[in-house]
Amino acid sequence: MTVQDLIDFFEADAESNRDQTPDVGIVMGSDSDLDTMAGAAEALTDLGFTEETDPENPPAGYSFETWVVSAHRTPDLMYAYADTAGDRGLDVVIAGAGGKSADLPNMTASIAYPVPVIGVPVQEKSVDSVIGMPTGAPLTAVDAGKSYNAGLSAAQVLARSDSDLEARLERLHDDRRAGVAEVSRDLHDRGVEGFRDRRDD
Repeated sequence: MTVQDLIDFFEADAESNRDQTPDVGIVMGSDSDLDTMAGAAEALTDLGFTEETDPENPPAGYSFETWVVSAHRTPDLMYAYADTAGDRGLDVVIAGAGGKSADLPNMTASIAYPVPVIGVPVQEKSVDSVIGMPTGAPLTAVDAGKSYNAGLSAAQVLARSDSDLEARLERLHDDRRAGVAEVSRDLHDRGVEGFRDRRDD
């Protein structure tokens, strides 16, 4: 597999007009970013999305895809991915990168426009790079490392025209609310030391 093979795949996929395509794309600058970016996939999975790994046998319903696309080492691949995003059926792209030159989210947003892009700074030192877009070149971004929130934000975009997905988001939010209540009651009933002992077991 070569970079050119992947470029050819994205370009061919854009022209294929296949019926079922991923709704959300998740891209990262390096596989070393995966531990952070996996949160986006987790959020989408929690909402019933399926990861597409075989375009010839796409899953039914909402789905997402994941790729490594480096803005610095493979700028031609990054361009091909972002340039074909809309034609390939993606409704939202989540792009994450680390380091002080975390350019993947910015460049993806510029090239994929008007497809919305949600940037994830993989590290604290990546924040300024990710959010530093000029007026007229929009990029939504979450806080450093918060790719789970990026996944939720992508689903929120899609849910504006899908009441079922909106209901899934509300149920997930309610579950998380209930979890806070349960922890609060447990802390109160057990006391600080008892709660710590149970939590550390």
